[in-house]
Amino acid sequence: MAETDRILVDLAGIFALGMGAQWVAWRLRIPSIVLLLAFGYVAGPATGLIDPDAVFGNLLLPVVTFSVALILFEGGLSLKVDELKETGGAIWKLVSIGAFVTWILASLAAYTIMEFNWEVSLVVGAILVVTGPTVIGPLLRHIRPSRRVGAVAKWEGIVIDPIGAVLAVLVLEATTSASGEGFADALLGAGAGLARTAVVGGVAGGAVAWIALLFLKRFWVPDFLQIPLFVMSVVVVFTVSNLLQKESGLLAVTVMGIVLANQKSVAIRHIVEFKENLRVLLISAVFILLAARLKSGLTELLDWRSLSFVGVLILFIRPFAVLVSTFGSELNWRERVFLGWLAPRGIVAAAVASVFALHLEEVGEEVTGLVFLVVVMTVSVYGLTAPFLARALKISNPNPQGVLIVGAHRFSRALGCLLKNQGYQVLLADTSRTNLRKARMEGLPTYYGNILSEYALETLDLGGIGRLLALTPNDEVNTLATLHFSEVFGRSEVYQLSMGGGNGADRDSMSLRLHGRFLFGKEATYDSLMGQIRSGAAVKRTKISEEYDFDAFLSKYGQDALLLFRIDQNGRLDIFAIDDETTPKPGEEVVFLAAPSGKDS
Repeated sequence: MAETDRILVDLAGIFALGMGAQWVAWRLRIPSIVLLLAFGYVAGPATGLIDPDAVFGNLLLPVVTFSVALILFEGGLSLKVDELKETGGAIWKLVSIGAFVTWILASLAAYTIMEFNWEVSLVVGAILVVTGPTVIGPLLRHIRPSRRVGAVAKWEGIVIDPIGAVLAVLVLEATTSASGEGFADALLGAGAGLARTAVVGGVAGGAVAWIALLFLKRFWVPDFLQIPLFVMSVVVVFTVSNLLQKESGLLAVTVMGIVLANQKSVAIRHIVEFKENLRVLLISAVFILLAARLKSGLTELLDWRSLSFVGVLILFIRPFAVLVSTFGSELNWRERVFLGWLAPRGIVAAAVASVFALHLEEVGEEVTGLVFLVVVMTVSVYGLTAPFLARALKISNPNPQGVLIVGAHRFSRALGCLLKNQGYQVLLADTSRTNLRKARMEGLPTYYGNILSEYALETLDLGGIGRLLALTPNDEVNTLATLHFSEVFGRSEVYQLSMGGGNGADRDSMSLRLHGRFLFGKEATYDSLMGQIRSGAAVKRTKISEEYDFDAFLSKYGQDALLLFRIDQNGRLDIFAIDDETTPKPGEEVVFLAAPSGKDS
């Protein structure tokens, strides 16, 4: 096979393995990073089918570095400053005090257990300061912890990445120059380098974000060039910032993402949606490349020293770092315990270790293998155990009763207000700013954006929410929304309005797998519901008792009442669906849509 053909085959194999691992992980509901590393290892050191160095040559590490920059940029796009109002103190302590404690203790563990020298140990400790936002995000969606602890975990996972990467570079430079300049001079130089990195990265990222926003506000860039403009901007600011100050580029792209995410002058929804697709592709390819590049075999990695090192990281270092850094914070002890058991390492740790392997000479491959082992084991351990711990600590509700309502029109707002007044968590999502403004004026939590996007899954606060009601006027959107969230809530807890057409032929002919459960009644379409609301119908509730049983309710309201929800004596919320033939019992409350002439009992 010609060399060009061989390279093409390897490139195709990298993308095929990456997307194949993502799909299998989705089907098995396990963290994709585990399968990405496994697939890459099998394709690389286990079988020799793919040799990344032969495919990319000297371009390999620059390609990986640019990919990491784009991934951190999209992480910055998901950070909202408003989340810092409640948890800002704990977050900043975790990324400062917690990072320092982790670095020192991980370095000590590398020195005593792995028997590296002090220079290498300090570098290893710095690399392992970072966690893994690409792993923490899916884990949080699966666990659905309380709002506060979820925000802390998300912010820490993203912000700590550039901090850890910069720390690792400065430590490497300081330890390399310490022998010639003396430890004090090297330490002073590292401190000055950290200050320069913060200034250069922050200014560069903020300046490029401001320039990009200026171009968008003045309409100097056509729509079809806006996404390429931002990709170019990320690559350029990363490169220029690194040229001005080594390794400040990761901080620059993160700052750029945060600035763009929190400005109010320009809509960047299409930019956010671009990063969703690009991120998945980049993460898949990069992890396959890095795992395939490993030189050590699994038998060499899985010895008693490396396993003991990982055990100390999980069982002692992370809990102690969280304990110290969150002492006296707004977090309660349950939230602190949970955060102490959530520190999966991810793509930045693996990428930084691969880059540094060239500088660590004879121990470079051993360090890379150790970091990859830490990535695999921390993801596996936390991924399998964190959901159970969250439920045991009662910071995750295994049976949440709240409702995510897609569509914020009058009927949705009436439902939301009644449920909120009854103490249930409610969130209304819509792409209409007018509808959302009215919902906020009525005191309802809202989300603006495309509910079908991956970005929505990452940014929605689903704490206390366990079901979805798709109530938009678009039957296709309703159907896609139920399919999109069936993996989050389960197929039994995603509902949509009946489809238009009167006789329900479209509904009945559709496969049960291709839609959610139909709500309220066969004739409860969007048009019919809104017609009743416009004519004066109202959402009401009444209690069923021995004296006022369900038959009495029907005799009073008759066919004019449309049953919506049932609330049992334990506060459980049941939604009336076409496939639900149960009737309310004494002691339960009924929420219904009453005709204009109906009166509550």
